Amino acid sequence: MKRTDLNRGWTFRENTGAFASLLGAAPTRGVDLPHDAVLAGGRDPGSENQGNNAYFRSGAWVYEKTIDVPAQWRDRRVTLEFEGVYRDAVVKVNGAFAAQRPGGYTLFHVSLNPYLRYGEENVITVEAQAHNDSRWYSGGGITRPVHLLVGPLVHIAPTGIQVTTPEIDDELAVVEVAVPVVNGSNATATTDARIEVLDPDDVLAATGTLRVSTLAGETQTGRRRLYIQAPQRWSTDSPALYTARVTLGSGDAEDTAEARFGIRSLRLDPIHGLRLNGRTVNLHGACVHNDNGVLAGACIAAAEDRRVRLLKAAGFNALRSSHNPMSVAMLEACDRHGMLVMDETWDVWTDAKTTDDYSLAFPEWWERDVESLVAKDLNHPSVILYSIGNEIPEIGTPHGARRARTIAEKLRSLDSSRYVLNSLNAMMTVLDELAQMREQAGQGSDADSPAEGADSGAGDINTAMTDADDMMSAIMSLPEITDKITEAADAVDILGHNYADVRYRIEHEADPNRVIVGSETFSTRIATYWRLVQELPYVIGDFTWTGWDYLGEAGIARPIYSDDQASGMGAAYPYLLAGSGDIDILGDRKTISLYREVAVGLRKKPVLAVQRPEHFTEPIAPHSWTWTDSVASWTWYVPAGSPVTVEAYADADEVAFLVNGAEVARTPVGTDLPFYAKADTTYQPGELTVVAYRDGQELGRTSLETAGPVAALKAEVEAGPVRADDASLAFVPISLLDAAGRLNPAADRPVTVEVAGPAVLQGLGSARPSHEESFLSDTFTTYQGRALAVIRPTGIGEVTVRVSGDDLGTEVSFTVEP
Repeated sequence: MKRTDLNRGWTFRENTGAFASLLGAAPTRGVDLPHDAVLAGGRDPGSENQGNNAYFRSGAWVYEKTIDVPAQWRDRRVTLEFEGVYRDAVVKVNGAFAAQRPGGYTLFHVSLNPYLRYGEENVITVEAQAHNDSRWYSGGGITRPVHLLVGPLVHIAPTGIQVTTPEIDDELAVVEVAVPVVNGSNATATTDARIEVLDPDDVLAATGTLRVSTLAGETQTGRRRLYIQAPQRWSTDSPALYTARVTLGSGDAEDTAEARFGIRSLRLDPIHGLRLNGRTVNLHGACVHNDNGVLAGACIAAAEDRRVRLLKAAGFNALRSSHNPMSVAMLEACDRHGMLVMDETWDVWTDAKTTDDYSLAFPEWWERDVESLVAKDLNHPSVILYSIGNEIPEIGTPHGARRARTIAEKLRSLDSSRYVLNSLNAMMTVLDELAQMREQAGQGSDADSPAEGADSGAGDINTAMTDADDMMSAIMSLPEITDKITEAADAVDILGHNYADVRYRIEHEADPNRVIVGSETFSTRIATYWRLVQELPYVIGDFTWTGWDYLGEAGIARPIYSDDQASGMGAAYPYLLAGSGDIDILGDRKTISLYREVAVGLRKKPVLAVQRPEHFTEPIAPHSWTWTDSVASWTWYVPAGSPVTVEAYADADEVAFLVNGAEVARTPVGTDLPFYAKADTTYQPGELTVVAYRDGQELGRTSLETAGPVAALKAEVEAGPVRADDASLAFVPISLLDAAGRLNPAADRPVTVEVAGPAVLQGLGSARPSHEESFLSDTFTTYQGRALAVIRPTGIGEVTVRVSGDDLGTEVSFTVEP
């Protein structure tokens, strides 16, 4: 079917309801999709979802768009495709109910023909709402793209063609193309299809034909095996992509569809682990949430591509979409850049985690959600794993285990080429026993109460304690857990363990056939986890929490200093960010990311970082999701001579710290953590250096220099074409520099951004974890010397971005191409 973007020219307002609107409808404004209505609604310390949703207000909204429907469409099939509407979408056409979809991340189609007025303008209305329904920032509204599909009465189904590669060797690959043909006419139809496969260089690699007969109102799937000689394999190092094109019928009755796919093979066993194209691959994975920094919940393709590129550059080779289906744009980016994917279904089944979450809709909609997930993912070579749920509370019961098997078998019936797992927090299977143990031990219910105004995380095991690691390990070792999870583990191909490396060997002893993945782990313990992945062939990888910082779960990984009266995981308003993640919301790597690079063997040069000297006398309380508060900087606005703690990350025996050329400390590596060393010294402006040694021989050194006063603003447009379409963005990092061009991270200030030309400022912000500024404003305060402006094109031509602040200014230009 002909596919047209339908993202421009919508109107948007709050949904006040039919009766309230009699007194006057809410103000309406124009928006382009994807759009995040929650971000537009702002924040409130009294919001119902509190820190879970970063203190953003709940709401209900109405989107409308008018489309012209030609008279000749009477003999066509017209369909709307929504990639995701958060949440409880209700779609109306000319005021008539046409469809609903409760899942906020699910791709779905709406047949428009029964409701259209041909030869006239037609109004599409979409209602959505978001309340206390998520444990993290979800966004709200039409957050993912919308397309209009128009085709003949006999057409390829809106879900498109499906391409698999069941047999592969170096000489030949079998490419099987399945074409679902829908007969929307009143008569039996026999239709011919022409199939072409193009190689990664767009050279014709195979062709074939297919004839399909269908009864009126019927759908039949035609299937054709084609053969590719000397196939180019898709891999993480060489993500070669082929294209399958299908033309159904001819003339006015012609319909077309296209799919990108990769030729690659998967094998799984406890001896060799996971093999991609015959070679064992250890998954160095990152969990990622749905939001995208200053864009919040708006899923724009260029931002998804950027996120994948930066995560790949930081050393990751796999992503887990937590805890919902991954967007089409991110899947396509993973295909292009060679990133493996664990695509996840839900965070809940029937046991609620918040008062208005998806458990209310799950029993009726889960099967259609699974069908949508597989239809979306099937052609993407990056997708290798399906997760049937995250930390499902009922998983350890007979009914929960039965449901796990039912979901897994549904997935296998639709796609037998991928592996199925559950992302299990085994501790949740013994919650009742733990409550009894705590009661017997005399522990009060307020032992881990959060800060005033913060979310308590009730029902969420992740937020039940401040230093979770030791407690989780002790509980995960209980023999009762093995019995509780056995049936659920037997239902899947891979047992995903959240925060349970202590169980890896236990599981193997209980069942040597078990294959395990660390589906969610503490980023601070990557050295331990990665050693286990390398040592134990039945453990195929590790997915850290998280690869990219995110909105909501406010303050889950914030540093809590010893004089801070706050406890627990939640942070009070105006905290916005979780504070987790190797990469901050601007795309800049944090020091934990540099430590990871050393710990997994990707970096030989030592890393140098400095803990914030203003907190020297207030050490950080133990906290399993929190790295130190270190920054890779030797620029601090404290008096010379102030005490400071310096850190080094190195694969070495010992390191020496030098200040202005003089050695001030020498310390062994690995005393506190593997690959980690620290020492106390005093701050002296100039140069800080670390030198790494093994067996007395220098391995490498790294230095940091003190920056002078801010003398300039720097703005630059990241490389890559910017096009006049709905998927494109320009990213403009902003930095505070001294006269020598060095970043000054200690002199933050507000910066203002103005855009001239065919573009608008889509978002502006910094990575500051707690503030009251808006990403929709044209002025924002830098954090650690940085900010990011995101520019969205509205047409073709030259765009100029001007940045100013504190009597400084700069500008940068780029061209929006057709």
